[in-house]
Amino acid sequence: MREPGTDQASAWPALPYAEWRDTLATMHMWSQIVGKIRLALAPPVNHGWHVTLPVTARGFTTGSLSHGARFFQIDFDFVAHVCRIIVSDGREEEIALRPMA
Repeated sequence: MREPGTDQASAWPALPYAEWRDTLATMHMWSQIVGKIRLALAPPVNHGWHVTLPVTARGFTTGSLSHGARFFQIDFDFVAHVCRIIVSDGREEEIALRPMA
């Protein structure tokens, strides 16, 4: 929430492209991978609406996806800088959001 009397320009930090270009490229690749998983497992909806990654309070999520007898979801947590995979059987894995092969 903005403080009274502040203008919109000072409410957001500057994001010079040259300084975050590598982060953009990395997140673009990560989101493509996770988007392909959602595309393969989410029930089809008109116009590809089932492939979106909804916004959460901490980043993005696939929402609940079914795989066999289990459900799982993949969350991008931009606060903790991790990709978190949560499975209905209680398992949870985290992968650091960083460039990698």
